[in-house]
Amino acid sequence: MRLTEFWNRMSRHFGEAYAESWAKDYVIAGLGGRTVEQAFADGIAAKQIWQAVCQVVDVDPRLR
Repeated sequence: MRLTEFWNRMSRHFGEAYAESWAKDYVIAGLGGRTVEQAFADGIAAKQIWQAVCQVVDVDPRLR
């Protein structure tokens, strides 16, 4: 998954402004206790991060 597709899905699910805020603040256990931003900074792939997001929020199946 490309980074642009990841952020497109985040924006479609959370809304553009909230997606960025959520990515900064929400700690995901499935990412080793990291936020989305920390996971990207640590080199985790967008697809793996998106899968972790989908495990903690009820994402529309069309976006999974």
